[in-house]
Amino acid sequence: MTASASSPHVLMTGAYPEWDMAPMQASYTLHRLWEAPDRAAFVAAHAADIRAIATKGELGADAALIASLPRLELVACYGVGTDAIDLAACRARGIRVSNTPDVLNGDVADLAVGLTLALQRSIAAGDRFVRSGAWADGPMPLATRVFGQRIGIAGFGRIGSTIARRLSGFDVEIGYFSRTPKAGSPNRHFESLAAMAGWCDVLIVILPGGEATRGIVDADVLRALGPQGWLVNVSRGSTVDEAALLQALASRSIAGAALDVFLNEPRIDPRFAALDNVVLTPHHGSGTGQTRRAMGELVRRNLEAHFAGRPLVTPVV
Repeated sequence: MTASASSPHVLMTGAYPEWDMAPMQASYTLHRLWEAPDRAAFVAAHAADIRAIATKGELGADAALIASLPRLELVACYGVGTDAIDLAACRARGIRVSNTPDVLNGDVADLAVGLTLALQRSIAAGDRFVRSGAWADGPMPLATRVFGQRIGIAGFGRIGSTIARRLSGFDVEIGYFSRTPKAGSPNRHFESLAAMAGWCDVLIVILPGGEATRGIVDADVLRALGPQGWLVNVSRGSTVDEAALLQALASRSIAGAALDVFLNEPRIDPRFAALDNVVLTPHHGSGTGQTRRAMGELVRRNLEAHFAGRPLVTPVV
């Protein structure tokens, strides 16, 4: 089934899973930007009709794209992060913005815990050790235990607090860095990220992206984390100074890192692949079938609400 000629026109910046594309195609006239050989010409040809953008967190919608669409009313984001969407440009024109919060909290928290375990217990290294046949020549090096450690969580919103709940069963001491203390939290609050890095054994980063947090995990924070400290990043690649991190990993001035996010994804810095003290995953925090289906459904619910004249389900702007 396809949309009628009178259905709202929606510009899609990238493909969604097929289980989302089919109902989107049934309800809207879709313009597939990622398939256009000349994107500027494609946008110009359809600009007069487009009323909404359906995008992804990593693709966003910049000021130039927003400015090129005179009838734009809504930017619906498949993902919780909106740092790649020019929110100021949207506010200036009264364009609404939605995202997909909450439905991915548990998956991202699970991955953060999984990466912490994989990193400290050398799970990925152990897999390689067994597959290579090296086990026949002797045991692999000892790992580091997780229980009994201090874990600092940078960012204590929906996902950060979920990570803390997950970790509470591991007999660890938890601290967190945020602008203000979380009411009712039993965990220690830090106003300084460097101070928390100096206190903890594992630093888990789940801060939002954007200019306010760009490079916030810098050389000073990594120095405070120290040669026995571990970094886990499940937020945005922009939150960590990658040059400083690569230097710290290569020099062993931190013990290691587990990274789900990077600058320049998916063409990440090749130096990461040469390091033996890292665990790398491909920005897969929300990457389960159940959560991706829930995210797509929430995008469609926001589009439906907007075009029906109802309040957005999960408004950002």
